[in-house]
Amino acid sequence: MEALILTLDASGYPYCWMSWQDAVCHQVANRVSRQLGGYEFTFKGGLCRRTGEQSTVTITSIMALRGNNPFAWRKASIPLTNLALFRRDRHMCAYCGKQGEKGLHLTKDHIIPLSRGGQNDWNNCTTACSRCNHRKNDKTPEEAGMQLLFVPYTPSLHEGLLLANRLILADQMEMLQSMLPKHSRLHQ
Repeated sequence: MEALILTLDASGYPYCWMSWQDAVCHQVANRVSRQLGGYEFTFKGGLCRRTGEQSTVTITSIMALRGNNPFAWRKASIPLTNLALFRRDRHMCAYCGKQGEKGLHLTKDHIIPLSRGGQNDWNNCTTACSRCNHRKNDKTPEEAGMQLLFVPYTPSLHEGLLLANRLILADQMEMLQSMLPKHSRLHQ
């Protein structure tokens, strides 16, 4: 897996990850308003027929594109996936507090079961070890005599960017963490 480029709109608002190939295309097409970040990546191209010199393009780990954020009008939430859910909950069972480690199988638990009208969304889902999920079965935590150790929540867009990428560079992490809401479980 390769490092991704954190993409900002012209106002400096992070909104997605971009491949280095796309970043090079944006740089060459003059669609980059500014480059930020402490990491530089230089790519070599072909030779100029006239001068014989090799072309190079340098991009950084954080790039602001010209224009507005194309996603600004959309609701700032991310898709619910098991991987993102487990990362949001720091691979910890919300009922017994055990960390997901070798031999401990984590599952997605619906706090109010789907069969009882619960929704498959961030606020009704949490991480549970298979033992606790089996014990809770098709009940609410109260009916099963279990208590949640933490309250589930919908991650912000910035949290979603952190949850979506496994290879975040230090400067990208610093920028995204500075924008996290106070209640975020992703604070270091």
